[in-house]
Amino acid sequence: MAIDIKKFVIRFIEEARDHINRLNDGLSTLESGSGDAEVINTIFRSAHTIKGSSRMLKLVTITETAHKLEDVMGGLRDGSLQFSPTLGQLLYRAVDALSGLVDTLAENNDVTALPAPDDILCAALTQACAGQLSQLPSTPDAVTPAVNEPNQANSAVDKPNQPIPPHIPAILPAQTKPAPPPPLGEPKLKTAETVRVRLSKLDELIKLMGEVVSSHARMRQRLLDIGGIERDLSENAGPDAASHLHQFAQLLKDDVQAQEALMDELHDKTLLMRMLPLSIVFEPAARMVRELARSLGKQVECAVIGTEIELDRQMIDKLADPIIHLIRNAIDHGLETPETRLAAGKPAQGKLTLSARQDGSWVVIDVSDDGGGIPLAAVREKAVKKGMISAEKGAALSDQEAIDLIFLPGFSTNSIITDMSGRGVGMDVVKQAILDDLQGVVNVETRLGAGTTFSLRLPLSLAVMRVLLVEVDGLPFGFTAQYVGELLRLPSSAMLTVAERNAVIIRNEFVPVVPLSELLRIPAHLNSAVDSANRSKNDLGMLLLVLRVRNEKIAVQVDELLDERDMVIKPLPEHMRRLPLVSGVVTTGKNELVSVLHAPALLEMARRARTQAVRVEAASHTEESHYRVLVVDDSLNTREIEKDVLEAYGYHVTLAEDGLDGLRKAMDGDFDAVLTDVEMPNMDGFTLTARLRQEEKYRSKPIIIITSREKEEDKRRGVQVGADAYIVKGDFDQSGLVDTLRALLG
Repeated sequence: MAIDIKKFVIRFIEEARDHINRLNDGLSTLESGSGDAEVINTIFRSAHTIKGSSRMLKLVTITETAHKLEDVMGGLRDGSLQFSPTLGQLLYRAVDALSGLVDTLAENNDVTALPAPDDILCAALTQACAGQLSQLPSTPDAVTPAVNEPNQANSAVDKPNQPIPPHIPAILPAQTKPAPPPPLGEPKLKTAETVRVRLSKLDELIKLMGEVVSSHARMRQRLLDIGGIERDLSENAGPDAASHLHQFAQLLKDDVQAQEALMDELHDKTLLMRMLPLSIVFEPAARMVRELARSLGKQVECAVIGTEIELDRQMIDKLADPIIHLIRNAIDHGLETPETRLAAGKPAQGKLTLSARQDGSWVVIDVSDDGGGIPLAAVREKAVKKGMISAEKGAALSDQEAIDLIFLPGFSTNSIITDMSGRGVGMDVVKQAILDDLQGVVNVETRLGAGTTFSLRLPLSLAVMRVLLVEVDGLPFGFTAQYVGELLRLPSSAMLTVAERNAVIIRNEFVPVVPLSELLRIPAHLNSAVDSANRSKNDLGMLLLVLRVRNEKIAVQVDELLDERDMVIKPLPEHMRRLPLVSGVVTTGKNELVSVLHAPALLEMARRARTQAVRVEAASHTEESHYRVLVVDDSLNTREIEKDVLEAYGYHVTLAEDGLDGLRKAMDGDFDAVLTDVEMPNMDGFTLTARLRQEEKYRSKPIIIITSREKEEDKRRGVQVGADAYIVKGDFDQSGLVDTLRALLG
């Protein structure tokens, strides 16, 4: 069935007006002389988004104008152009032209109502992009919005060859009018099951619901206060007074529980009013796939799964841009031409799949293609060429670290710039939208020659989120649940020192441990009472909050878990929104504001601290080894820790993420030693060891198994398949590993 693209015009108008406001604000900042690279990036992205969205709807005039504006902003971004008052006036004129075109579209509700592109304005923008603008074009206005004058646009007679535009109803409140009672004996008409409600009223209702949640927290605090009073009375006023107060507390507790049940129902039903199906995003995206593939000379089949899955309207509005960028990236970079696919033994027609599934209170959206995969070697090379990383660091990057490079602003592997790609915008938009705006997680899986999958894990709504409150040195902090893997208490004896940092073993993988107070640089022992309480808690062991961002984990050590429940996360004030470490604040029952920490920023801080520690460790070892070592483990943390240990002693390390990947890299390269885990997907370590021993070049090379399996039967099997050494992770000692490797290498 053909998709009526006109029903998406209203959404485009709303989004375009938001971007036009950002364009005007950004130009005003540049004109005042206080603009920076981020302001230029913001303007560039808005122009890029308007261009891409309008192109999908075949709004040729808007696409052409936005494209020319984007070209000029690209010159400002890469430094080939400098902002000047004359250029600023031209850019303002281009933004006004876009605004007029959007207004024309809104007035007519018809994509055919737009005039032709303004040649004079477009030519001036082209000259400005080439640095040849000396004066403004003579026309006072680049685009004059169409006006509904008599006998013109609104007359169907004057335009006999054009279809009458369909009526697109605005979203208005329902106009209810009592219906007369039906005649006796006639069945009653069925009452309508739907009603139109202004989105602004729904938004107000959602906000009000959030305030109810916050006020309920104060009522819970009253229960705790009464408990304290009850203890005081039992000690000082006798048992009768305490009994009466206990009855009162029980009644209040019942009231709180009843209110909590009603509040949960109110929350669920209210949120459902604002839920929309993903078909709103997926259907036009599927059409876009076909059009973009045709324009690039590629054959692409688009499969759409899970369009009935619903998300909050607030999520839907912010999801369109990252989905569009991922589709453009898949078609332009991922999927090959028919000739290339046939030469590789693939069908001429590629496949791109948009799928959604619900996972508890989360929705997982996958954008998959069966193309060539991400060329990680080209990614490393381009990053080095653009000066983002050094050649030495590029060679040492793991595959996951190389994949992360594509999310950097300005990064692109295209050698030329086209209207489709090569501008270095897109994947950074995806990362910002999913991680920061939507509080989600992005995972990337890629296989060279087999394709790539981008998985977006999103909450159903941002209105209320699950938050864990913890205490560190007497201070409360919050974490949103999507980044929390688990909370566990381990004895202090479980702590290991590996590569100049602390770590524990959790289910067969090394997980670095960092005290949260150390990461946040909280002054030690703020008061003696907190210090004494912490010492008594430490006697029970370490309380570790395991945070996970994509495939990376870190355990932050905290003092106490204060609470875990659904809470309203309020945004930071405008002047504080660039703080990377804090994503928002919540209000507790004591009416205290608690900072909600951004887990990705914490992991980045820990990564920088780890890098510095590794440099210090490496500086303490002067030997330089020519040996090449392959480390195979499905845990990113374990691979990185073992890599840090070996590189500190001068070894050259290559990483593999499972047994199959390890076998492939071992066959492609020539390594002097192999370190492998046992429990891994696709191929375990025992099988990998046996397969390597069948190859001539690895029959006598050292193979060391490092695993959490400590049974004698496992050790015997390791010897049987040909391992030279068997190290249990619980007994891991970095100097022992290096000594073992040295002895085996002779």
